[in-house]
Amino acid sequence: SELSRQQPKVSPMVGLVIGVTAVSTASTFIRLAQVWVPSLALAAWRLTFASALIAPFALIFCRKEWRRLGARDWLFVVASGTMLALHFYTWITSLAMTSVAASVVLVSTNPLFVGVLSHFVLGERLSSRMVTGMVIAVLGSAIIGLGDLGQGSHQLVGDLLALAGALTVAVYMLIGRRLRARLSLLGYIFPVYGVAALVLMAMALVVEVPLGGYPSEAWMWLVLLALIPQILGHSSFNWALGHLRATFVSLAVLAEPIGSTLLAWLVLHESPTLMTALGAPLVLAGIAIATGWRGRKSKLAGKAAGP
Repeated sequence: SELSRQQPKVSPMVGLVIGVTAVSTASTFIRLAQVWVPSLALAAWRLTFASALIAPFALIFCRKEWRRLGARDWLFVVASGTMLALHFYTWITSLAMTSVAASVVLVSTNPLFVGVLSHFVLGERLSSRMVTGMVIAVLGSAIIGLGDLGQGSHQLVGDLLALAGALTVAVYMLIGRRLRARLSLLGYIFPVYGVAALVLMAMALVVEVPLGGYPSEAWMWLVLLALIPQILGHSSFNWALGHLRATFVSLAVLAEPIGSTLLAWLVLHESPTLMTALGAPLVLAGIAIATGWRGRKSKLAGKAAGP
């Protein structure tokens, strides 16, 4: 196959390990920054710094691609960036309200939302394997939710916000299918990240969330958040997708909630509750079943790798 004929200098498995490790730091960096930075401002600065870091490369290499886009394509760019902004706002806010373990597991259900939306919006048929995976994941999510309900209503709201983050990133990925067919990775993510940053900054200004006045340690976490999980992590995943099958990469991404939970335990001293520990394996198993089906049916979905 074309994938097997490519011989990268660095093993794609190394790229996957780097990607999983990098994105697993996101929730811990967010928690550490949330000591001083409101969730909305945190999301806004994450996308702003990420856009600024890749801007020089995008402006040098991608201008010819952008000139080929029509007005309809730019509308999709705006829609994609808006969905990405809502994803980060809802997910980062969820981390302030529920546990890292529950938040990262629930936001990882986005492939299930992609499957459901593809069925109802694009007319792609759901197989029995996909439905089975969804049922198992929903059962696991319900167990996590019931456990958090006993901890207080704010934790249940946090769980729902994490699911909202999964839904919005699923819409972002579906829009990305169209754009990624016409744009390189860099040509796609720079304008989308830029739109997301502008949307979040505008939201912060409207609701009068402070965007400055933080100590230097807070700015350090914000820059690291943009550099490590946002750019290094997801760039590694997208690079690996060029050399490995989408099924394998999408299953490897399921290691992120495990890595995030372990890092939160080590750095934040936050261990998952019993109900989360019971529900999380069911959610991840359900996603694995569903993603295995999706990986064979459509590699393009993987090409629109999420944030």
